[in-house]
Amino acid sequence: MKPNYKNWMPKGMIWGTLAGSIGCLVLTLLFGLSGWLADSTLKTVLVVAFLVITVALACVTLWMALMHRAFSYDGKRQMSRSVIEGVARRVVLPSGGRGLDVGCGSGALAIAVAKCNPQAQVTGIDRWGAEYSSFSKTLCEENALIEGVGDRTSFAKGNAVQLDFPDETFDAVFSNYVYHNIPSRNRQAILLETLRVLKKGGSFAIHDIFSRQKYGDMQAFVQQLIDMGYEHVELIDTTDGLFMTHWEATWMALTGSAILVGKK
Repeated sequence: MKPNYKNWMPKGMIWGTLAGSIGCLVLTLLFGLSGWLADSTLKTVLVVAFLVITVALACVTLWMALMHRAFSYDGKRQMSRSVIEGVARRVVLPSGGRGLDVGCGSGALAIAVAKCNPQAQVTGIDRWGAEYSSFSKTLCEENALIEGVGDRTSFAKGNAVQLDFPDETFDAVFSNYVYHNIPSRNRQAILLETLRVLKKGGSFAIHDIFSRQKYGDMQAFVQQLIDMGYEHVELIDTTDGLFMTHWEATWMALTGSAILVGKK
């Protein structure tokens, strides 16, 4: 039996956008071919507006479908697998140690880390929002059992903005493509909240879209961590062939992807 890690571009989102495109097309035809509003300026404006929206939604649907294919664990590219395994390889837990996956989704990263660190325990938290309704705690647990790490993983509902753990609880904290999805004017503060639960001497590996627009000056943040006493802090570009090519990052809207690694 194979684990089901779903897809970072859920089919529900694609079908929803496609439905919107078809709906706008129907409205375009209704206004354009019917006698409603006669031949008024308003009729022309409505027809043009709905036609533009139809084309825009159709393009977005195509883009989402291509993303779904690239991210699929069963497809040819399997970018999700490349990223998950790449981040997991950077997480090293001591024997008997504990790791935290913030925004665990379907459990893929937490499980990969558990497989790479057979003497450690891994906890995954997520809010499992409506936009990712196919992801759940139950799915994570089922995948962990299939992968043979059910006894060394646990999953719970949690909030990355305010983690329900005491300071210095974990030997490693890690995450993949989570924080940029959280509405916030200060995502660097969310990073600091994650690092709050990291033990002295513990390590972190956080992969996300660290663009200036989403995070501000990340080089300054790296220096801030160093000034706070963190060791070996580095922001590594993952769009130069490490996890993906520059071209893939561009058309997938993942430009700025990098992994923030270091030690407390």
